[in-house]
Amino acid sequence: MPLVSIVVPYYRKKLFISQCLRSIHNQTYKHYEIILVYDDEDPRDYEYLLTLKKIYKKLFIIKNKKRQGAGGARNLGIKFAKGDYIAFLDSDDMWHKQKLKIQINLMKKNNWDISHTSYKIISNKVAIQNRKAKDLSFQNLIKSCDIGLSSVIMKRSLFKQNIKFPNLKTKEDYVLWLKIARQGKTIYAINKILMSWQKSSNSLSSNTLRKLLDGYCVYRMYLSYSVIKSLYSLFILSFNFIKKNN
Repeated sequence: MPLVSIVVPYYRKKLFISQCLRSIHNQTYKHYEIILVYDDEDPRDYEYLLTLKKIYKKLFIIKNKKRQGAGGARNLGIKFAKGDYIAFLDSDDMWHKQKLKIQINLMKKNNWDISHTSYKIISNKVAIQNRKAKDLSFQNLIKSCDIGLSSVIMKRSLFKQNIKFPNLKTKEDYVLWLKIARQGKTIYAINKILMSWQKSSNSLSSNTLRKLLDGYCVYRMYLSYSVIKSLYSLFILSFNFIKKNN
């Protein structure tokens, strides 16, 4: 039974972190470690997390000296991970209790390097939309990012010097998926709803201008596209985003 390292970045999610950790604790697959990277400045939240550590014995907390953002926090968590597999879970999201068991068993059986699952979107504790997972190659991923980050599990061996989360405010996960897919890897889908994603109106990922700027950076800086091709790719990405949200 392979060890799974679950990387959880933390920034101002005190209202959600307990249910997040509980969803890990309730997993039927028990061979895991939780690496929570504290990327916050509030000492009160850190003290609260220390009380949770007494409850969740497999929880390890790493405290950043200065804020690095979600991508940098995840990179640090990966650095300390001991598992054969890396799973990601944001501190306001939750897993179905069978998630690790189902996903790890399928990845082992099919020798997948990376996979994601279907998930539901929650707003104010109400499910508002389901997102269906599908197999993704670079060619279809470049047009639409249909991956819920907290549904992803990947082999730790995939992480190399140039395969890590970039320093972006949003879409840092999109860059990582593109880099992996560009190497010819398929991101395999498990069409089961095994994760709940918390939609927040004041989050960075909900800031339209920020997403557009970072989306342009994805193509221009990280994929080295021309200005015209970057703008065109951003248009296609934005169009598909609007299409799937209507």
